[in-house]
Amino acid sequence: MSEKTPNLHAAYALRTPEDNKRLYAEWAGDYDEGFAALEDYQLHIHTARAFVKAGGQGPVLDVGAGTGLCGAVLSGLGVGPIDAADISAAMLDQAMRKDIYRDAIEADLHQGLPVPRDSYAGIVSSGTFTHGHLGPDVLPALLRAARTGAQFAISINAHHYEALGFADALQQLSNGRIHNLTLAPVRIFGNLAAGPNKDDEAFVALFEKS
Repeated sequence: MSEKTPNLHAAYALRTPEDNKRLYAEWAGDYDEGFAALEDYQLHIHTARAFVKAGGQGPVLDVGAGTGLCGAVLSGLGVGPIDAADISAAMLDQAMRKDIYRDAIEADLHQGLPVPRDSYAGIVSSGTFTHGHLGPDVLPALLRAARTGAQFAISINAHHYEALGFADALQQLSNGRIHNLTLAPVRIFGNLAAGPNKDDEAFVALFEKS
């Protein structure tokens, strides 16, 4: 256990899968109350609502599900069944306690996703395509798990959309692998947020598998 309480700065400083596992093992128990509630975290709400508005339906894979914040919103909107995928077993344990997921899948997406091809009619991901987490290189693994016509709703930190290659990757995928790509800019935190990241933004990338 680290002597310092995990926080957003520590999450943004992550570099390796091992770093992710270590931090989120420490953070899992109080992530919802110690971070999401106190910082007025809103990204999962924007992502889930965008997915439903675009016509998304289950079965859904919640990528980087964490403690299940996005999945809980999806479930409340009537979407299901939902499976949770995350690199952190500790976060998945917290997510499964919410009784909203059908299954939990512990996976490092850089090594692939251990599910059958064409398993899901929808893919959502909130807060995972950001500093030190996942880059555009894992998008093919998500497409493999999705059925033709599957709806995607993936939040991407606005600071990294072009810098880390998301813009180029999605443009390339638009040449035959995905269609109906749109980007919705949203605030990551609500009006009660404080601190240096309170005005951070993300794009919710919506598209369908061709």
